[in-house]
Amino acid sequence: MYCHLRQYFNSSSEEGVLRLSIAVTLFVTLLGVLFGLAASSLTILFDAVYELVDVVMTGLALLVARLITLSTSGGLVNKRLAERFSMGFWHLEPIVLGVNGLLLMGAAVYGLINAVDGLLHGGRQLAFEYALVFAGISLVIELSAAAFVAAANRRIQSDFVGLDAKSWLMSACITVAYLFAFGFGMVAQGSRFEWLIPYIDPAALGLVCLAVLPIPVGTVRRALADILLVTPPDLKEQVDAVAQASVKRYGFESYRSYVARVGRGKQIELYFLVPGKWPAKTLEEWDRIRDEISEAIGDDTPDRWLSIVFTTDPEWAQ
Repeated sequence: MYCHLRQYFNSSSEEGVLRLSIAVTLFVTLLGVLFGLAASSLTILFDAVYELVDVVMTGLALLVARLITLSTSGGLVNKRLAERFSMGFWHLEPIVLGVNGLLLMGAAVYGLINAVDGLLHGGRQLAFEYALVFAGISLVIELSAAAFVAAANRRIQSDFVGLDAKSWLMSACITVAYLFAFGFGMVAQGSRFEWLIPYIDPAALGLVCLAVLPIPVGTVRRALADILLVTPPDLKEQVDAVAQASVKRYGFESYRSYVARVGRGKQIELYFLVPGKWPAKTLEEWDRIRDEISEAIGDDTPDRWLSIVFTTDPEWAQ
């Protein structure tokens, strides 16, 4: 049983880390709902909703990661999957990342609207004891999860796991914010600042929402660039350098390169214009040239889609 769980939550694999993150997130979400209702705190309930959105999207990320792995790992079932989806599942990765970022931003906007509404209507009373207990427990869990996931991703190098680490860090920042706010509320009781107590919860909620709102913007921008097949300058520069060297080495007339990054997948198409009066070469010789160009480009993994074409007609390269 223990060995099975250890394999299921394997920290050296993308899927194992995401599964463990989902389990911990569900636990924190349940705590947030219980303590949020007990403390009558919109801030804690917002944190629970934020975590719930994140766990749903992490589940989708896990599904996409599993599909990508299956479609590139061989085997009879996986071969059928690859035949059914011959272009792979890389395109799903930026879609999930983009939707994840947009939902997190939407949750922050909704929370901000509720915070403003609470401030305009006199705030609300809450039980600071429950709020502080939850904040302490939540902060320990979130910082531990953020450190664990970030450490795991240094080996895995996954956008999904990287985004999950950022989400845990954002949640920890939220918890720190209302930890200070609720601590001030307890100290303010019976003092001349007691009139501020009803406004602490909506004010903390508003500040937290303003803080987390711009954080997913970078993820959404990157996802949108991948969905639109925007040419990544670093990959284009690398491929062009290899192609130019190949033109000089083999005496080709010129080349055309087309590159895109879709999630973890790299799509590269190279067209070399060959002089029409060249002596004939065997297919083995052309394949040898392809192998040399492929090796020069590097990163020969299942996540690289490389096509190399030799032609005398410029129209085939357009």
